[in-house]
Amino acid sequence: MICACNPIFDRHEDRGRADHGWLRSYHTFSFADYYDAEQTGFGHLRVINEDRIQPGTGFGTHGHRDMEIISYVLEGELAHKDSMGNGSTIVPGDVQRMSAGKGVLHSEFNHAQDVTHFLQIWIEPSVTGIPPSYEQKHFDAESKRGRLRLVASPDGREGSVTIHQDAFVYAALLDGAERATHKLQPGRRAYLHVARGKLTANDQPLEAGDALKAANTPEIALENGEGAELLLFDLA
Repeated sequence: MICACNPIFDRHEDRGRADHGWLRSYHTFSFADYYDAEQTGFGHLRVINEDRIQPGTGFGTHGHRDMEIISYVLEGELAHKDSMGNGSTIVPGDVQRMSAGKGVLHSEFNHAQDVTHFLQIWIEPSVTGIPPSYEQKHFDAESKRGRLRLVASPDGREGSVTIHQDAFVYAALLDGAERATHKLQPGRRAYLHVARGKLTANDQPLEAGDALKAANTPEIALENGEGAELLLFDLA
């Protein structure tokens, strides 16, 4: 049961941290060696890792199962290869979705000369053991300017990538007088992650790495952006 409550705000400095030299990462939820019993996910949202990969390095080939994995690049580029035969480069504006299903191997590398800054997001699927699949789409800045642009959904509506879960992911860019709102239907949850910049969410000031959790909150109001880029998750 979802309790009736005011939004909860999480601060960036409270996230887990990992510094491997080639990779610096902030973990919103428990991941790898970081564990916090109060931060094990939110609804079906299981992982938000903010990763920075040094030039010429990356994640070697490794496996996943039964997880919807979304990559969202903020700066730089990320080269992807997988056991399904896909090979691509993800750049800012791209949303990559990989449904791991019954098992997939992939690698991610930064072949550029600058640091790659991206978000790695895991959402628990509603079905398991399905064939793995891959999708990548580009959403230009203008489509996210001053509005919440749907980038992932269960049915691929509005040109979004398709995920196997009752979850909707929106991206937005906000500055100055721009304002965006999202109405939350009864019984659903919202999770807001500020990727960079500053803004206010329901009159609460937030900055890069901060987050909002809401349940039974009628509306999320986003305004007063200063170079703000954000992701909003609408979850069952």
